[in-house]
Amino acid sequence: MAGRRRTTRSRCGSGVRRGLSGRAGVPSAVALALALLVGCGGNAPPDAARADVQRMLERRAAAVVERNGAAYRATEAPTSSVAGQLATGAAEFVNLRGLPLSSWSYDLTAFHRSGDRATAEAALRYRIRGYDQAPVTAVRTLTLVRDDDRGWRVAADEPSKKGTEQLWEQGRIVAVRGERSLVLGVGRSAKTLRAYAGLADRAVPAVTEAWGEDWARRVVVVVPESLEGMAGLLGAPASGYRGIAAVTTGEVSEAKWGSPRPEAGGGQAEAPADRIVVNPDAYAVLGDFGKQVVLTHETTHVATRADTNAATPLWLSEGYADWVGYRTTGRTAPEVAPELHRAVAEGRAPAALPADSDFGFSDDAGRLARAYEGGWLACRLIADHWGEVRLDEFYRAVGAHGKREGAVEGAMKEVLNTTPEKFTERWREYVRGQLG
Repeated sequence: MAGRRRTTRSRCGSGVRRGLSGRAGVPSAVALALALLVGCGGNAPPDAARADVQRMLERRAAAVVERNGAAYRATEAPTSSVAGQLATGAAEFVNLRGLPLSSWSYDLTAFHRSGDRATAEAALRYRIRGYDQAPVTAVRTLTLVRDDDRGWRVAADEPSKKGTEQLWEQGRIVAVRGERSLVLGVGRSAKTLRAYAGLADRAVPAVTEAWGEDWARRVVVVVPESLEGMAGLLGAPASGYRGIAAVTTGEVSEAKWGSPRPEAGGGQAEAPADRIVVNPDAYAVLGDFGKQVVLTHETTHVATRADTNAATPLWLSEGYADWVGYRTTGRTAPEVAPELHRAVAEGRAPAALPADSDFGFSDDAGRLARAYEGGWLACRLIADHWGEVRLDEFYRAVGAHGKREGAVEGAMKEVLNTTPEKFTERWREYVRGQLG
């Protein structure tokens, strides 16, 4: 991944601006500006160059949507244009041909030119046809070159320091459509990906039955070739996801620990472009039952996205997703919560609901497991004691608060007619009763 290239503005470019910034209508200033422009070899002013690049990127975007290889190659620089770099766009264009796109666009956010070379930052936005109500945004760093005959072209198009890899940068995309899902894979056969689609197709109605119909009721599942590929898509070290079978990401934020964590500020105008990203290494060791629970869990995060924000504690978002995942399986509490069962048997029953920090990655896998299990039992308690409808209402009421302070307290009072202290005590009794 190349970092942003430092460039310096030419003296003649600065001179043009100084000349033009003089008093209006002064002939000497105009003459100086024209002389300096000619002295620079006729290069367009920086603002014109930026506009030229934006128009070139619009042609490039249209070529992607229209699957026009010749038009796309016309925006690519020869591989020898920038020493030490290769124009990889042609190969990536082939890789993403399997992606069913409804839109693709570039928006320049920064532009730095030095003669016939330039670097730029751009927001790449794209939508998958039939699935994305809002676009995915990928922050890109572009290396650009210019010649007199063909104008500006792209020599390199890479993730910026603030961005992450995209699936087509890892290999050729294979797309498989299910009844309610789209599975995108790299290094996987269509037959293998159809198995993921079958599980996702079963997850969608299971989530709808629990949560309701006020969501898209379809999911996009991304299956990279390896754990390292997953980490590249998430922009994080592979070690952090080694034992995690899948996570859900969205435009508002990336879902660390597998849950959507939108930034503070509450609701959103439209549903973001969510993706369930699978860790093929961890997923492969699961049995059929475990694979189904994982995809149902992650699909729940997609469904609840609009009602999940900074107000939502992880014990609720993760616990609810697990509750939906296990809801109709018939599994007992000790079967679903073995780590917490062991802790209770050893006299180490939890004194408080799991904190957000308990869901962080660490060397203590048991701690993470107990956090998930404790959240699941909290949601199961609400469903058992107050009813499934109240559980859904409680989840939405917490998210409606928009910020953490007072959210759980207010929702417990409004929906459950209790307090956090009373709820915690009831939960502790429930844990001991279910697992003791």
